[in-house]
Amino acid sequence: MRREDLADADCGIAQALGVLGDWWTFLIVRDVAGGTTRFDALQRELGVSRRSLTERLAALVEHGVLERRPYSQHPPRFDYLLTAKGAGLLPVLIALQDWGTRHLMGDGELTATADAASAETRRVHHLIGRRLPEVVLSGADGQPVAVGAPDGWSVLYFFPGAYAPGIVDSYPPGWADIPGARGCTLESTTYADRYPKFRDAGARVWGISTQRPDQLAAFAAYAGLPFPLLSDEDGRLGAGLLLPTFRAGGVTRFKRLTLLVDPTAVVRAVQFPVTDPAGSVDEMLDVVREHRAA
Repeated sequence: MRREDLADADCGIAQALGVLGDWWTFLIVRDVAGGTTRFDALQRELGVSRRSLTERLAALVEHGVLERRPYSQHPPRFDYLLTAKGAGLLPVLIALQDWGTRHLMGDGELTATADAASAETRRVHHLIGRRLPEVVLSGADGQPVAVGAPDGWSVLYFFPGAYAPGIVDSYPPGWADIPGARGCTLESTTYADRYPKFRDAGARVWGISTQRPDQLAAFAAYAGLPFPLLSDEDGRLGAGLLLPTFRAGGVTRFKRLTLLVDPTAVVRAVQFPVTDPAGSVDEMLDVVREHRAA
C-alpha cells in the first residue's frame, strides 16, 4: 500500500498513519506536548533539518493536530500548540512509551516501579531543571487547576491508584502482585500527617493520579486529606513530562514518583523510584527544607 492511499483505507490505524506520517511527526507532537512550541527550539531539540520540520509542521497544522499562534509580528513568528484533536494523541504517546520501556528497554515484566540504574530512572531524573508544561488538570471537585502556573514551592507526588473501601471502582485483580503498586493509601495518609510541616517549610502538596475526579474525591474524603488530589486521566501532564507509566485493569497508571517544583514551575528535585512510600515523604520534607534554605 502506498502512503498516499492510507487516508482512503477503512482502517482507523491506516488513516491515522496517513496523518502522522513518520516517527519524526510523533516526536514533534511529543515535544510540543512538553512545552517546546517554537520552530527554532523544536529544530534544536530534534536535530531534524529545517525543511523537514517545516513540512511536518505544515502538515500537522493542515490536519488540525497543531495550531499556530503568533508571538511576533515583525518578523512573523508562531508558537505551535496542540489542538483538542492533537491532545487526543497523548494517550497514544504514553502507550508507545510504556510499550518501549517495558518490552524494548525492559524484560517485559509488568511493574509499577523501576531499577535505580535503568534508562527510565535516568530519564525521570533528567527532569531536574525543566519547567512544567502549562497544563490544566481536574481537581477532585471537577474544577480546573493550572499545574504549571508559578505559585510557590510545590510537592507533586504521582501515585498509581487509591480507592475508598466499599465502592464499586476498586483495585484491579492481581494489584498486590504488581511490584511497586501497593502503598498509595499509606503514602497519601503520611503526606496528610506531615502536611503542616510541609506548609511550615513553605511548600504545598498535590497528589496526582490518572484516576477519575470522582474516584479521587471519594478517596480524599475517606482518607481525610487536607490537600487537593488532581486527575490526569487524559495524560496531558504524563505525556508532557514523559512520566513513567504502566497499565493495570485496562487503565494507564503512573508509577510512583515525586517532584519538587519551585515558584517558577521548574523541577528542582526528583524521587524515583520510590520503594518506601511512607519513608519517601520524610525524605521529601528534608529536600524541601534544604532547597528553601539554599
